[in-house]
Amino acid sequence: MKNRICLVTGATNGIGFAASMQLAKLGATVVVTGRNPQKTDATVQSIRATTGNNSVEGLVADFSSLQQVRGLAQAFLSRYDKLHVLMNNAGLWVTRRAVSADGFELTFAVNHLAPFLLTHLLLDTMKAAAPARIVNVSSQAHWRGELNFDDLQSETKFSGWTCYATSKLVNILFTAELARRLEGSGVTANSLHPGVVATGLVDSNKGLTPWIAKLIKPFLWPPERGAATCTYLASSPQVDGITGKYFDNCREAPVSATARNTRTAQRLWQISEKLVGLGETKNSSAA
Repeated sequence: MKNRICLVTGATNGIGFAASMQLAKLGATVVVTGRNPQKTDATVQSIRATTGNNSVEGLVADFSSLQQVRGLAQAFLSRYDKLHVLMNNAGLWVTRRAVSADGFELTFAVNHLAPFLLTHLLLDTMKAAAPARIVNVSSQAHWRGELNFDDLQSETKFSGWTCYATSKLVNILFTAELARRLEGSGVTANSLHPGVVATGLVDSNKGLTPWIAKLIKPFLWPPERGAATCTYLASSPQVDGITGKYFDNCREAPVSATARNTRTAQRLWQISEKLVGLGETKNSSAA
């Protein structure tokens, strides 16, 4: 991965941190993102110290704000003219309905709209660096997703678990349509299930009582194991040219019937463009 530039979102803990560490060990230039400036800086210093790779930098953005996502893209583009790997890892799971700075249901905003927008803003730079790879972190939870285009913001019906599962379903649909639009560009897009991993999602989920969290944690994968498939899709020559697929444990895996629905993916794409403020003129950037 020497001379390869990687951007990893949600990299200050869990899977994102572990994947960034693994990519840095492989010699990549790694740009990590986080919400907290101090934590992001500490992450950079930790990865540098552990790997001996000083080509690690940090950028700060809160994915609950589309303005900050745009700022993140601008900050990256001001420093780099190429991007070889974009790993969309940042995500959350909440138990009570909340809205983002832009008025969208928080899970949908952070887990889908933010990476959707960021990917679009960085696509031209990735095409210039081709061959390049987009890696979207999804989950087996997508099988329980319930995509309702009449209630995308979960205003009528809200369940924290269902919203999370639906966002993971949406990640796969986005990946499939993105891969279709990027055919022939030299940029591939794949999604993955990282495993059931002990991350901040478990620690911060107030819907889990402390004793339940303590009970299940010993049975969860460590972040390093969960990051293995992320790193595999970002770096392995075995997936050169492979695109539009979903992986589990470094192997291609099946997805739900909804996740395979091309019309649903196309409809989601069109709606997402409008929600994040991308006009029709932007369509060519992903064509």
